[in-house]
Amino acid sequence: MPTRSGSVYEVSFAVDNSVRDDFNNWLGEHVSEIRRVADIAECNSFLTADRDDGRSGFVCLYDFDSDNALNNFLYGIGSDIPNDVMSRFGGLVTAAARVLREDSTLDHPPAESPDCLNCGAQLKGQYCGNCGQRSRSRLISLWELISDAFGDLFEIDSRLWQTLVPLMIRPGQLTHDYLQGRRARYMPPFRMYLVLSLLFFVVAFFDPREELGLLFEPESEQTSSAAGDVEIAIPDEAIDEARQVLDELAADGILPDVELPEDTDTNDGGFLLKFNDESEQIDVQGDCNVEPTDVDDVPDWIARRLTPERLKRICEKTQIDGGKAFVDKLLDNIPAALIVLLPLMAFVLKALYPLSKRYYVEHLLFFVHFHAFFFLILTLQVLLMRLATLLGIPEALPIVTVVVTSFYVPVYLFKSMRRVYGQGGVVTFLKFVMLLSTYLVGFFATMMGALAIAAFSI
Repeated sequence: MPTRSGSVYEVSFAVDNSVRDDFNNWLGEHVSEIRRVADIAECNSFLTADRDDGRSGFVCLYDFDSDNALNNFLYGIGSDIPNDVMSRFGGLVTAAARVLREDSTLDHPPAESPDCLNCGAQLKGQYCGNCGQRSRSRLISLWELISDAFGDLFEIDSRLWQTLVPLMIRPGQLTHDYLQGRRARYMPPFRMYLVLSLLFFVVAFFDPREELGLLFEPESEQTSSAAGDVEIAIPDEAIDEARQVLDELAADGILPDVELPEDTDTNDGGFLLKFNDESEQIDVQGDCNVEPTDVDDVPDWIARRLTPERLKRICEKTQIDGGKAFVDKLLDNIPAALIVLLPLMAFVLKALYPLSKRYYVEHLLFFVHFHAFFFLILTLQVLLMRLATLLGIPEALPIVTVVVTSFYVPVYLFKSMRRVYGQGGVVTFLKFVMLLSTYLVGFFATMMGALAIAAFSI
């Protein structure tokens, strides 16, 4: 059982047999020198079994009483060890280091160590060294469950805020850091993109009165309807004009047969018109006539799909519900269209930077971060407009703010390109213009695709 808690710095050496004796002498002198350093509790070296590659193995352990002492060592004399070894032995000696920790309160003898309930590995300490699960077997409290769910949202130093702040105000910083290997401090790129895109569509298009209508009182209606009938209240002074208009609409085939009651006296001074519609369909033939010649100029593979009958059916369905089903389908397809746009624009970036020696996925990462920023700023703009309406702020103020932040989007893209690809301002600006032009074309094409899919799926 350890008598002390602290950290251990382990350096493993792979030594070519031609310099084994010289290295052993150097290691002995090094251990003696390290033991005289005040912040180091102990230093020992060991000869391990020969390696598979024929080299000899040595291990040097540095014991510290605190993490502060370890940090002082790593940024002090410990940083000179690799250079010293390289200068003396060149490539004949290689080294690998890691930090180990001892815990006197939770350490167990090997025979008494419990097994991890998740993977079955032998436990030593409060976390499993194989899968990382906590060794304690207990039920978590409700507060801990809530903390796990919302901890990143309310902790200032969480990965959420460490990601959103540079994403918003430091163009290209996330992409640059990720490509440089600084990744643990940030949210994974694709997860961030999906979260921000979902947040935008919820904020922008979620209508609680429509989606959660059960929770709201029904609004008073001016008209009442039964199955197959529509009733409209018309004041007395408009009776004659109404009769004339209805007769003209019925003669043109726009409205079904109209049943005009003989008795027009009602309690409210008007009368009710009842439209009998046994087929439950509105005749929209006058507005949705499609001739075969209307699709003669389109390619053959499109013409086989854009048949006049199909176009007429789409038109009629759109007129019946005022285009609601079409808009719902379009909103469902926009996220998928933007995801399709990502890899296409990554190809454009790769073509613009052929000498950058970057992989395709690195260009894709650039646009993942840019689209995540785009969704974030759109979400903030929508929230600003709704908050201004709620607080009664003059409409001009939020509109000006939205316009100014919209101009920030292309500026952000330009600065991101400079930060990530490191080229001069003039060259970057020319490539920015080409990228922006192709982006607008690609965006229009993908939106047209989403629109076409929505039209043919209603």
